[in-house]
Amino acid sequence: MAVADDRYAGLDALITPDDSVLVLIDHQGAQFAGLTHPDPVAVINNVTLLAKAAKLFDVPTILTTVVEERGGRILQQVQDVFPDQVPINRTTINTWEDQRVVDAVAATGRRNLVLAGLWTEICVAFPAIHALADGYRVFAVTDASGGTSAEAHERGVQRMVQAGVVPLTAGVVVGEWQRDWAREATVPGVAEIMMAHGGSFGAALAWEFQLLGQAKD
Repeated sequence: MAVADDRYAGLDALITPDDSVLVLIDHQGAQFAGLTHPDPVAVINNVTLLAKAAKLFDVPTILTTVVEERGGRILQQVQDVFPDQVPINRTTINTWEDQRVVDAVAATGRRNLVLAGLWTEICVAFPAIHALADGYRVFAVTDASGGTSAEAHERGVQRMVQAGVVPLTAGVVVGEWQRDWAREATVPGVAEIMMAHGGSFGAALAWEFQLLGQAKD
């Protein structure tokens, strides 16, 4: 009988704001031009949700671009969340081959590496697989990432999973960071983010708040 890797099983396998570091990779105009799956509008929405959640939970976030002078600046919705941060502009396709990014992640002292980027099959898969060898637990946010085709995206995710990367969605990341509604300090922020970017869940949450408000009247 196979024994589960204890890094990915049990309560401690869930990520927390205190042990996570987020790296957002190449959410740029040129990359969006080649994105076909998932829907680009959904990717923009989900990476914005992820960025806002990271700021809410004080999760260190590193922004990086590739050849920005030709590929375009990072998505404005993301830059607006971190207005004072200058993205690390690389020439390397594999983010983890740029020592500035590696050093920035190491400086946080966090070992749970959360990645999202364009494109899944290259710009997410390459650093995700590479960072595993450096001892990081790596989590790929698949709905805040996208590929040049459905097959490319899916093969990228599959390749990462085979290597040991854990796939998550942006909403799951928020759920793991919040974990308990008794942690009231971040509840209003989570509610605001989810109502703005959480799709049907956000709409349902707004309805629930409406009903709760009526119950108090």
